[in-house]
Amino acid sequence: MTATLDRSQPAGDPPAPKGPKPITEGQRGIGVQLSVYFGVLAPLVALLVAVPFAWGWGLTWVDVALFVVFYGVSGLGITVAYHRYFTHGSFKAKPWLRVVMAIAGSIALQGPVITWVADHRRHHAFSDRDGDPHSPWMFGTSPAAIARGFWHAHMGWLFERDQSNQGRFAPDLVKDSAIRKVDDLFWLWALLSLTLPALLGGLITWSFWGALTAFFWAGLVRICVLHHVTWSVNSICHMIGERPFAARDRSANFWPLAIFSFGESWHNLHHADPTSARHGVKRGQIDMSARLIWMFEKFGWAHDVRWPTPQRLARIASEG
Repeated sequence: MTATLDRSQPAGDPPAPKGPKPITEGQRGIGVQLSVYFGVLAPLVALLVAVPFAWGWGLTWVDVALFVVFYGVSGLGITVAYHRYFTHGSFKAKPWLRVVMAIAGSIALQGPVITWVADHRRHHAFSDRDGDPHSPWMFGTSPAAIARGFWHAHMGWLFERDQSNQGRFAPDLVKDSAIRKVDDLFWLWALLSLTLPALLGGLITWSFWGALTAFFWAGLVRICVLHHVTWSVNSICHMIGERPFAARDRSANFWPLAIFSFGESWHNLHHADPTSARHGVKRGQIDMSARLIWMFEKFGWAHDVRWPTPQRLARIASEG
């Protein structure tokens, strides 16, 4: 009897795997891992020395202004660009705006855009269950387990080397040449995020000291504050707060973070309706990210915005 070869794939290759792609794909290289440690810990050290550094000297109105400007650009780059646009498709944008938003998110130093999106889509796929990269509930509900879970959700998960599978969670961005180029140049955006405040501070004050204090406040401290605000949405907003909408996890609204997070801490609505362009949907719930998307729409730079409707809100509020 003559054997018949299977011509559907090259001889010697293993059969193509069936089923969904794995959740993770390899581990970060040692260089990337060291940069994560530096990117997380260096701004934190800067924040810890901020009080003695500013006690009577070392902080000017120029530093405050630059802090606010860079915090706003990078923070909205995370909330509007990385999160609501690239991760959830809450609106569509012109090609040039997509690139600008990706760069704005990159200067927050929370990772390249494709990595960030893959991690966050994975979070939604497995929210507060096995597979969620940063659930505070993965260790149990005892006091010790909750403390450990808070640390893990807030920043501990960043030090793990497993990488979310971009082919599974962000295939659209992997295929997007413009966004992939921004992703590849993350080192440049990180460098500019730290050097531009120093350059502007030095030029405005025409002094080396002005450059140094601007680097410290609008560079390192700004990055650290924004890091911890973003991470608090992962940790605090999955532990305490109000839950007026039905979600399959423990996401909650935590109003004290609303302004600093540009509306991201209205987290319960977000998990109940992830593609909504507005998270703060009730009276008095400030959502600056939604206001910026509204401005993009008015200028004609964004379209097909997924604004919440009364019918949708009523349905998700009455579920469960």
